[in-house]
Amino acid sequence: MISMPPSERDLHAYVDHQLSDSDRQLVETYLAGNAQISARVRAWQQDAQQLRAALSGALQQPANPDLDPAMIRQRMKRQTRRHLASAAMLLIAVGIGGVSGWQARQMTLVSTQLPMSDALQAYRLIAQQGLLPADYKAGDDGNMQGWLDRYFNQASRLPDLTGAGFRPVSGRLLSTEQGPAAMVVYEDGGGHKISFYVRPPGPHNYLLPRGSRSDGGLQAEYWSGSGYNYAMVSPADTPTAQLLKQTLNF
Repeated sequence: MISMPPSERDLHAYVDHQLSDSDRQLVETYLAGNAQISARVRAWQQDAQQLRAALSGALQQPANPDLDPAMIRQRMKRQTRRHLASAAMLLIAVGIGGVSGWQARQMTLVSTQLPMSDALQAYRLIAQQGLLPADYKAGDDGNMQGWLDRYFNQASRLPDLTGAGFRPVSGRLLSTEQGPAAMVVYEDGGGHKISFYVRPPGPHNYLLPRGSRSDGGLQAEYWSGSGYNYAMVSPADTPTAQLLKQTLNF
C-alpha cells in the first residue's frame, strides 16, 4: 500500500502500470483533486505511449531495462541537471575571471586520490574567500532542505546542527566530473562557518567509509550514504572542529 500523497516514484509506477488495483485507485482519486500534478502525469503517459509506439518492434524482444520509460525519464533528468551545473560553473569562470576563474576551474579538476578534496576547495572558494556567490540564501524562503531536494531528492537530510549553534544560511550548486554537487554553508552567531557538501560517488561508483582528514588548515569529516558522498568541512584545530566531530559522532 502506497502512502499519500504519492511520491514521484509512485506516480511513475502508476504511469507504467506497476501498481496494484487498490493503489491505482488511490492515485486516481488523488489526481482527480490535483489538476497540476494530474497534467504532469498525463504528459508522462503521452511520453510513454510515444515510446511504446516507436519501439513496438523492439518491445517484442526480451525486456531491456534501458528502454523502460521511467528509466529514460530519470536519465534525462540527471543529464539536464548535469548540464545546468556545468553551465553554471562555466558562467562563473567567465564572469569573475582572473584568479578566481582559474580557482573555480581547479575545483572541477581537483585530484580524486584524496577523499573529498573538492569539498575542501569549495569551502575555500565560497566560505572563506567569497569568490563564488550563493545560488540560494536561507532568507529567500527559509527552506534550505527544499532547495537541496530539487537536485538531490534521494540524498541524506541536512544535518541538524542547531544544538551546536549553527544554522544553514546559503547554498551553492557546483559541478564535478560525475555530475552536480552542492555545498550548504552553516553559520553560528559569532560568524564561524562550516559546510555540508554532497556529490555523486567518484569513478567506478566509489563510496567512502567514515573518516576525516586535514588539509591546508581545514578539517573534513566524510562518509557515504543513499548513493552519495558527503563531507562536513570546518577550520582545523578549533573548538568548532571538535564540536562538529562530536555532533556527527565521528
